[in-house]
Amino acid sequence: MFYWFLYPLASEFPVLNVLRYITFRTAGAMLTALLICFLTGPCVIRWLKKKQKEGQPIRKDGPESHLLTKQGTPTMGGSLILGSMIITTLLWGNLFDPYIWILLFVTTGFGLVGGYDDYMKLKSRSSKGVSAKLRLFLQLLISAIATYFIMKLSPIGHETTLSIPFFKELFLNLGWFFIPFSIVVMVGSANAVNLTDGLDGLAIVPVMITAGCFSIISYVVGHSLFADYLQLQHVAGAGEISVFCGVIIGAGLGFLWFNAPPAMVFMGDTGSLALGGAFGTIAVITKHELVLFIIGGLFVLETLSVIIQVAYFKMTGRRIFLMAPMHHHFEKKGWAEPTIVIRFWIISIVLALIGMTTLKLR
Repeated sequence: MFYWFLYPLASEFPVLNVLRYITFRTAGAMLTALLICFLTGPCVIRWLKKKQKEGQPIRKDGPESHLLTKQGTPTMGGSLILGSMIITTLLWGNLFDPYIWILLFVTTGFGLVGGYDDYMKLKSRSSKGVSAKLRLFLQLLISAIATYFIMKLSPIGHETTLSIPFFKELFLNLGWFFIPFSIVVMVGSANAVNLTDGLDGLAIVPVMITAGCFSIISYVVGHSLFADYLQLQHVAGAGEISVFCGVIIGAGLGFLWFNAPPAMVFMGDTGSLALGGAFGTIAVITKHELVLFIIGGLFVLETLSVIIQVAYFKMTGRRIFLMAPMHHHFEKKGWAEPTIVIRFWIISIVLALIGMTTLKLR
């Protein structure tokens, strides 16, 4: 909105020229989202506590310690993240850029699906919310709509291509298979972040790390000179996604203030599905879907632990992990919660660094 209304006045007020710089607006967006979370967080948490007398329902088959340490903590803290993200993006984003609207659509849509799921869990006082079929259907629908518009906006000749990391100018044309592939990336990313969100502060820091990496990737991909130098596929308008990633970082920092151990509020599906869906969409827009699997490798590992656990149990009746997702396995082994969280953060940083090398090693 600042860009929309104030930048045209730059001829009269030269200081407003700074609004044309994506880097300036990214920094401004980061600080604004952080400030909104800081100022509104206490009020939002008090309101959530008032509405949720008993807090988030705790899994009865989960770690026994959670029944003591997590009891009474409110959920749906993702509404704090989502609200600050929407407001800040509208303030600092270039609203002429269609990619901003696609990201807002996906983030808000997945956030509403997650919010409804959180609400049903609270209403039924159970860790199970809406039916898995309804939840998946809504996620698929949102992703399909987003995929359609992304394909319409993609560079001509590259609407259905997949970029292969570490290789120069190697693209696979997936044809119509690109549609289900793109949908799987968005839905898979959303649910991967959701599965990781199981301990205080565990998911939000890797989320910010991933956002920081894709802020750089989107800026480079959206800049024709940088993209040409690094032999990346140029996507006109993708640079504006850097502002959106800055919003995620700012909102994430603000939320972490209240989510740091011991957490005052949980993100819930409201935040995890929204953030994961956003990453999947950003990866598809920037043609870095496979790089997301590297940078967001922690989310992938958590998801694989669940898939492997379920598949192995159905085949043999036995378990590989003491409990899935993987962070609960280490809880069962006696690791302290802060130890698990910090070590998982370290893994996330290492994977992010490996993912970023794909920009140059080709």
